[in-house]
Amino acid sequence: MTSRDEVDRIVEAWRRERPELDVEPLQVLSRVSRLARHLDRARKHAFAASGLEPWEFDVLSALRRAGSPYELSPKALLQQTLVSSGTMTNRIDRLTTRGLVERHTDPHDGRGILVRMSTEGRERVDLAMDELMVGEAALLRRLNRADQERLAALLRLLGADFDESA
Repeated sequence: MTSRDEVDRIVEAWRRERPELDVEPLQVLSRVSRLARHLDRARKHAFAASGLEPWEFDVLSALRRAGSPYELSPKALLQQTLVSSGTMTNRIDRLTTRGLVERHTDPHDGRGILVRMSTEGRERVDLAMDELMVGEAALLRRLNRADQERLAALLRLLGADFDESA
């Protein structure tokens, strides 16, 4: 078993100060919050190493996951990145200016457009992903594969309602 951590001390202090209050949710969610901060740092490092901002990585990784020719409609990008239409238009414009994506007319819908990742965009997102996997693996180093799978299943269960309402 691991030694006590800062969350244990926080929970203990709240129990002392507010014994009538059930502070058990802090046991899980304060730890998730603290881990999220470490994950945020790892991601910023990975994205900076490839010269990308987090929002750029979000868009480029959606295109990369689409497979060759690495293109999606703006609507599909909206659904995957959970931003507004105006925000997505701005992001596509900025990525186009940087040469990381190109706009093309949709051959199946002459009025529609497709956003296609450039070679430079693919190289940058691949580098960021390589760096990210190193950083994220380091965050999970204390858990064996079975524990990681168990934790993933519990987090999937916990997040299911939130994902459905998004």
